[in-house]
Amino acid sequence: MKSILLTLLIFAVIILIHECGHFLTAKLCGVRVNEFSIGMGPSLLHFGKGETRYSLRLFPIGGYVSMEGEDGESGDPRAFCNQRVWKRILIVCAGAIMNLILGFIIILGLTIPKDALATNTVAEFYDGAMTQSTGLQAGDKILKINGRSIWTETDIVYELSYDEDGVVDMVVRRDGEKVNLSGVTFRKDGDSLIIDFKVKGQPATFWSTLSYSFRRTASIGRLVWISLGQLVTGKASINDLSGPIGTAQAVGQASKAGLSTVMTLFAFITVNVGIFNLLPVPALDGGRLVFLLFEAIFRRRIKPEYEAYVHFAGFVLVILLVIFVSYHDIVNLIRG
Repeated sequence: MKSILLTLLIFAVIILIHECGHFLTAKLCGVRVNEFSIGMGPSLLHFGKGETRYSLRLFPIGGYVSMEGEDGESGDPRAFCNQRVWKRILIVCAGAIMNLILGFIIILGLTIPKDALATNTVAEFYDGAMTQSTGLQAGDKILKINGRSIWTETDIVYELSYDEDGVVDMVVRRDGEKVNLSGVTFRKDGDSLIIDFKVKGQPATFWSTLSYSFRRTASIGRLVWISLGQLVTGKASINDLSGPIGTAQAVGQASKAGLSTVMTLFAFITVNVGIFNLLPVPALDGGRLVFLLFEAIFRRRIKPEYEAYVHFAGFVLVILLVIFVSYHDIVNLIRG
């Protein structure tokens, strides 16, 4: 029950921040907002203030900001459809951007209390380190592993988790020069690679804290893109996706490890939501963005009814995906 309540709280904050992004940007752009809703389905609570109705709805699976003229024509000069295209693009993107900013703020909050920050520079090796005997040296700053840039020390862990044989190619900075290392070898423990070296720390100054937090957030975002790429290329299965039930399990496991782990997962989820919403999928913000970019480039607007059909089809597909993923979450839960 604790993990369910914690998951609901995390999703409520993420949804609230996302919809506030749309809402506040719409208000700043002078757009009339008819309703601001958290949740979907039947209304539990609602009240009106000014021109906007504020609602709390039964199912905590999303929310929406209903703007005048959002899905059709309107004679109101303050309607969404009557705004310049750059304003509409800002409004559509604002929710996802707020999710990404929230992720950065969470990571920054976890980083600020630290006296020192980890780097991706090798400090020393453990006894019998195989990486040392296959080319890596103390003082090497790891720039790339298997062609992918390393922005923080967590990228080292992420990148090695994808490797299967324990033999990687690296690019390091050694004595001010870039050096290519091939065949750097890690010992394996089952399916996991053993990192047999420690990394250096650096003093946590104002700028280094900001820089580290930004790079860590970007690293989380890139991890989401990598996962999506693996789904597209078949390296990962759709069965590997987690829905609300799987997320609640992950939150429950993270809560056992402490608040820091929960907040890191919180940051990962909100960045995930932000990026997912920007995908060019109908019904998502990214799908709406595609139509707006088309209008901006070709100076012509697709008929609202055609766009509505596309978004409805996309909405149905998204709901089916949620049901499918939730089904697998339940099966995995039963199997233990």
